[in-house]
Order: sequence, then structure tokens, then C-alpha cells
Amino acid sequence: MTSAYSPLGVELMVTGENAGTWGTKTNTNLGIVEQISGGYLSVAVNGTGNTNIVVSDGAATSGNQVAHRIIELTGTITGNITVSIPLDVENFYFVKNSTSGSHTVEFQYVSGSGTSVTFGATSKTWKVISAKADDGTNPNIIEVEIDTVGTPGGSDKQIQFNNSGAFGGITMGSNGQILESNGTTASFVNNTAVSTGKAIAMAMIFG
Repeated sequence: MTSAYSPLGVELMVTGENAGTWGTKTNTNLGIVEQISGGYLSVAVNGTGNTNIVVSDGAATSGNQVAHRIIELTGTITGNITVSIPLDVENFYFVKNSTSGSHTVEFQYVSGSGTSVTFGATSKTWKVISAKADDGTNPNIIEVEIDTVGTPGGSDKQIQFNNSGAFGGITMGSNGQILESNGTTASFVNNTAVSTGKAIAMAMIFG
């Protein structure tokens, strides 16, 4: 029986095979695992149509494209494009859309009717993408939401507060004002209380 390979190109050796070469092959497999754990890959996409992210069995090189953690998409696109991975790949990726051109980039499986993840025409940013391999024919790709409420509320130099699970903002007051709440809303108001220094001075004068 000869070796088989995982969807990410790791060689699965069998007992009695590859006598004298297990060390070399194991080191290659470990190199692939390292790439999967944190490897960076730059992919120059086609300007139109589809670009495949491919597997290269038993290769701990950039040619084994699916066996990386970080994928940066580059190149000039002149229309909406797709980027496809093999149907059996299960992995998650940090994907950066660094293409130029105002067109969408869809990250998908090479076939099937499962879900995919799309960068908008002007979305030149990062996405965390999970390829689930949850169906042999129609597997799904989803975006992993890292932070859904982290955008600051209000505008520049405002004080942040919890507004029903999202960030809100209160306009900064003037010098010497204090933040006052009535139990429902809050705002900055003039400080009409006697200062600590004045209170001490009055106590010394009037006993």
C-alpha cells in the first residue's frame, strides 16, 4: 500500500513503506504543519474570472498554497473575480484583499452550492475565513466575526459608554465642568459645588 495525502498535502505513510526515508518525509510533513500554522502566501490573482488556490502533495513550499495560514491577494482586477480552494480543504485563513480595482473578490470552494465569503468592491481589508468541508458536495465557507460591537461611538474626543450593547459617545464639556447623571441620561454641567481649597480656607477663617 502506498502513501495517501491529506487535503492539505500532508503525506500519510503506512507501516513498512518508505524504509530509510521516514526521517526526510517526516521533516517535510512537519514543514507543512508549520506552514499551516503560520505561513504567509502572496497570490497574484487573475484580472478576471477565477484563480485557484492549489494543493501540492508532500510539498512544504509556496507551491502547496492551501497549506498556509495567511493569504494576501494581489494584482489588478478588471472585473468581479473568484478565488477557489479544493472541495475537501478544511482550514481557516487570514485573507487580505490587496488587489487594485473596484470589483468584488469572492472566496469559495471550487464547486458546489455552499456558502462563500465576498470582499466588497471597495473592501481592501482583512477577513478571517473558515473553510468548513462540512459536505462532500456542497461545503460551506464562512466569515469568522471577530468583533461586532468594537467600533467607537460618537465622534472625536467624546467619552464612550455602553449604549444597549454598543458604544455610545457623550460630548466633552468645558473646562471645570463635571459629568452628571439623572439615572437615565448623562451630560456635562457646570460645577457649582464649593471647591476643597475654598472649603478649607473658609473653615480656617470662620472656624
